[in-house]
Amino acid sequence: MKTERPNIPGYGIAGPKEGKGLLPWSWAQRRLEKAHNYFLCTTRPDGRAHVMPVWGVWSGDAFYFSTGASSVKARNLAANPWCVLCPEDAVEAVIVEGAARKARPRPAVGAAYFKTYKWELDPKMGPIYAMRPAAVFGFIEKDELFTKTATRWTFGGKKKMGSK
Repeated sequence: MKTERPNIPGYGIAGPKEGKGLLPWSWAQRRLEKAHNYFLCTTRPDGRAHVMPVWGVWSGDAFYFSTGASSVKARNLAANPWCVLCPEDAVEAVIVEGAARKARPRPAVGAAYFKTYKWELDPKMGPIYAMRPAAVFGFIEKDELFTKTATRWTFGGKKKMGSK
């Protein structure tokens, strides 16, 4: 994993590309683990975005969620696994870009899901996906922290967004 300042022209993002002011990965992980609701953005075959709230669990290096087998999300992911995930809090925002693929999660993932939602993460109810990050962005809205702490984490060996 590489940690650096994102290149966002026009927003006054300050500081060196690497080093002082960057957020630690543990900051992003805590937000991904503690959120209750998430927004998942997929892309329809005609290129239009589709955003819906989902329940899920961040565990290890992936976000696990399920959806109905014939839902728009499932159809979109079958055609293009690249998606974007955001936990519910935009004041301390975490944006995950990556690919979601059908998965068989460890029992601990199902237990965490049930603890959070009082609902089974059951493949009989619809496919379960694991979304692994290619890039993650972190921003703190408060005062001038947005420009001083904006951080991007990239994960080696992953294809860039848009790559086939």
